Amino acid sequence: MSHELDVLKMSVESANPNNTVIYDDKGKPSVMVRIPKFTIADVIEGGSDKIHPAFIVNGKVVPEIMVSKYSNVVIDDRAYSLPGQNPATNVIRDIAKEACEKKGKGWHLMSNAEWAAIALWCKKNGFMPRGNNAFAKDVYKTFERGRVTYTYEKDGIVKEGITATGSGPVSWAHDNSPAGIHDMNGNVWAQVSGLRVLNGEIQVIPDNDSADAVDETSESKLWRAISTDGTFVDPGSPDTFKWDSISGQLSLSVGEINREDKWSDAYFGNLTSDVQIPEILKSLALYPADANGYGKQKVWCNNTGERLPWRGGTWDAFENSGIFCLFTSYTRTHLSPWMGFRSAYVEF
Repeated sequence: MSHELDVLKMSVESANPNNTVIYDDKGKPSVMVRIPKFTIADVIEGGSDKIHPAFIVNGKVVPEIMVSKYSNVVIDDRAYSLPGQNPATNVIRDIAKEACEKKGKGWHLMSNAEWAAIALWCKKNGFMPRGNNAFAKDVYKTFERGRVTYTYEKDGIVKEGITATGSGPVSWAHDNSPAGIHDMNGNVWAQVSGLRVLNGEIQVIPDNDSADAVDETSESKLWRAISTDGTFVDPGSPDTFKWDSISGQLSLSVGEINREDKWSDAYFGNLTSDVQIPEILKSLALYPADANGYGKQKVWCNNTGERLPWRGGTWDAFENSGIFCLFTSYTRTHLSPWMGFRSAYVEF
């Protein structure tokens, strides 16, 4: 490591000891936040003592995951976590995954398991991050603003949209401190790996195996469904969890479901099911772990065909945005100025 790179790394770590700088195979830096391993019981009241799935890769427990402090930008076809930038958008899912994995072994598109672990940690620790969810400000604290990097015109009115990465107050970080992960509520949606919906059936890459750059194409044999006892089974097996849609209202079911080729939704905290929910669905933030504290954060899904997940919300989602917000309504080739991503890293 050159002297200049060493100084950058030391300055970041001295300011916030749980932050670090990782250099990729091209020698370019990304600012990352260390998340040490914890159990399900650490983040879910009454949960088991099992290690949270975000810290299990290929059957082995990893001591920590490292998550991009900022929504990523793309430079020379690679993803980077840098402050004060206009985050990359209009990047389709498979290209975003490739931009993360090109950086070298251990780099990957942030997984749903990793996102869920952080969301559960936030709730357990009594702080739900705010963010840019109301045109460059927070819907509940309108005096909280970020530096605008993207505007657009709608109905003859110029709207403020995206804000620069990390430019909001510390309340826009996951732990309400300068050391936290920024912009997990609003700004741009974060595409995540390791999860999809296929004709309503919830399918996952088990644990955090997505961190090893595994095959997540439509045809991959690694996708697994979730049965009523919480075990992973072959897709299409009897009694697997699916998103049901009745007149636009979303719920979880293991029986025959009603499919609607449109967005259906529900408040995350008000989700219902016709059977008891296993711990794994709560651990992956696909069902509320308790009864309150989620506000009006929403889950959306189109349960026809293959649909890929986005997390966190966007600059115009208002109170429906938030760290538990989930959107699974678009295909893997969809492009959108609302859609970004962030990389994560696990040391093998």
